[in-house]
Amino acid sequence: MIRTILTYPNSELKKKSAPITIITDPIRQLVHDMAETMYAAPGVGLAAPQIGAHQRVVVIDISGKNEPPDLIVAINPVIVHAEGEAYEEEGCLSVPDYAANVRRYARVIVKALDLEGIERTWKAEDLLAIAFQHEIDHLEGILFVDHLSALKRELFQRKARKAAEEKR
Repeated sequence: MIRTILTYPNSELKKKSAPITIITDPIRQLVHDMAETMYAAPGVGLAAPQIGAHQRVVVIDISGKNEPPDLIVAINPVIVHAEGEAYEEEGCLSVPDYAANVRRYARVIVKALDLEGIERTWKAEDLLAIAFQHEIDHLEGILFVDHLSALKRELFQRKARKAAEEKR
């Protein structure tokens, strides 16, 4: 089922997510819904808080349009190693119509459980490394705009307020 993606400034996006202690049918359904929602958006990643579920689950698929899907499901993901520096433009399904350059690690190693409860390790670089960091931030209640300088963040917030007023 395609779920509604919460958008800035919804306060639910700022809440920390709880770890998953057991992978149940409702968690499997959540993952299915998240993947369907991400692909429909379309996006390359989605964290459970973005659809109002405060569980530590992310889905990522950085495959291109002409490639077969390659869905990553990461439950309770943790970055265990990070190195290098990347400064790339990011956008977010929860922050529509806005993108900005964000400083991230260029390479990360992430450990998480897959949907069968098996611990997996991903050695990620480039877009996949950025996607993992971006989605794991969501689990902590952090949006990519929180990484911007105070000036850029203020400009973004003004633009978002103006857009909200125009929708009324």
